[in-house]
Amino acid sequence: MKNKKTVWEQIDSTELNRIYDYATEYKQFLDRAKTEREATAFIIDAAKTKGFKSLECAVADGVKPGDKIYLNNHNKSVVLFVVGKDIESGMNIVGSHIDSPRLDVKQQPLYEAGNMAYLKTHYYGGVNKYQWPTIPLAIHGLVITKEGEHINLVIGEKDDDPVFFINDLLPHLGGKQRAKKLDEAIEGEKLNVLVGHSSFGAADDEGKVKSLVLNYLKTNYGMEEEDFAVAELEIVPATHARDVGFDRALIAAHGHDDRVCSYANLKAIFDVDAPEKTTVALFADKEEIGSVGNTGMSANFFENAVAELIAATGEYNDLKLRRAMANSKVLSADVTAAIDPDYADVMDDKNAAVMGGGVTISKYTGSRGKSGSNDANAEFLHELRTVLNDAEVIWQTGELGKVDAGGGGTIAYILAQTGAQVVDMGTGMLSMHAPVELVSIADAYMTYKGYSAFMQHMK
Repeated sequence: MKNKKTVWEQIDSTELNRIYDYATEYKQFLDRAKTEREATAFIIDAAKTKGFKSLECAVADGVKPGDKIYLNNHNKSVVLFVVGKDIESGMNIVGSHIDSPRLDVKQQPLYEAGNMAYLKTHYYGGVNKYQWPTIPLAIHGLVITKEGEHINLVIGEKDDDPVFFINDLLPHLGGKQRAKKLDEAIEGEKLNVLVGHSSFGAADDEGKVKSLVLNYLKTNYGMEEEDFAVAELEIVPATHARDVGFDRALIAAHGHDDRVCSYANLKAIFDVDAPEKTTVALFADKEEIGSVGNTGMSANFFENAVAELIAATGEYNDLKLRRAMANSKVLSADVTAAIDPDYADVMDDKNAAVMGGGVTISKYTGSRGKSGSNDANAEFLHELRTVLNDAEVIWQTGELGKVDAGGGGTIAYILAQTGAQVVDMGTGMLSMHAPVELVSIADAYMTYKGYSAFMQHMK
């Protein structure tokens, strides 16, 4: 439960070292997994080193208890299984997401104006548009050429890479802009990313800067303008995960939501070996825009994978699949807002998560009258509390703001539709959905420790 003492006041020196070691590993994940495709590749590579094999290979070889299996869903979402004795009796599932708010490059993006070349963007998820101008930006993504070559672009992350930029209006001329509401001051169509300026050596015609940008892309990446139409390119901050504070007890980085829970999820399933119940780590896409599409949790990729496992371990029927899902217990592994002293007026200080208070259990999410929430059952919460306390996991409770202040949702309600017991449990954080967000390394570690305890000890 909510402790008056923080994590820092309840640990010994051995666990302190574990927290800092975990933070070092987590920062490496953040820097290597800035997009859902990069996160998918990282997770699968790590899983293979731990003995996981693809679902296709597992089904062909025959599935047995103790097998470690992964499903790669279109290179943008992943499921990891450690098979137990009887899938029909239910699974212990931790479900996180690997997409984050960002800017996506449009299909016809490149243009020239004012002797500069730009890429037009469409923001993804709940961003504050005013936070994106005047910060260094990087381009990540996949380009497929007419010849079918796959090109993985990462430009702006190395020290000698160029970075990219969105301009803002100077304050001397920004009177009308400042008079607008905050969410209207920067229009979505003005989030145009500056990618070039020189026209040196260009042919004497219109679009000189644009033509040289296209020449650069062709020379260095084999990319032509038409390739933008079928590419997936994302604009993210050109920053590495950095320690914050003299004590280095916080991490500032892009994408803590929800990679702080995803990394904890990954580390936790690697602790599982020969479980009684099948254990699952879910890494979904598209949560930030409603869990839609064939890589989001509204799709059936997870249920289809469970059906394959049932068929591979015996005779399949729909009732077995329904029982496997309904008998499962699930942690919806997503972040929540911790109380910020500078903005405490939007939080209920008696029920808000605090930085350094440990992993946060949120019985419900939603907005205002719990709209869109799963709202976990008391019996399941009691079971979870027992598991966490027995494993000496430091935890707290939290909710996303005052009743009438707003709110948000997670994948919890989607998994609950199957009949599974579900609750939200994740890391409290500050500056959620900003280009760079903030978490406590103590909370990040306790999130991992909590997921590990749930996977191994939940009955």
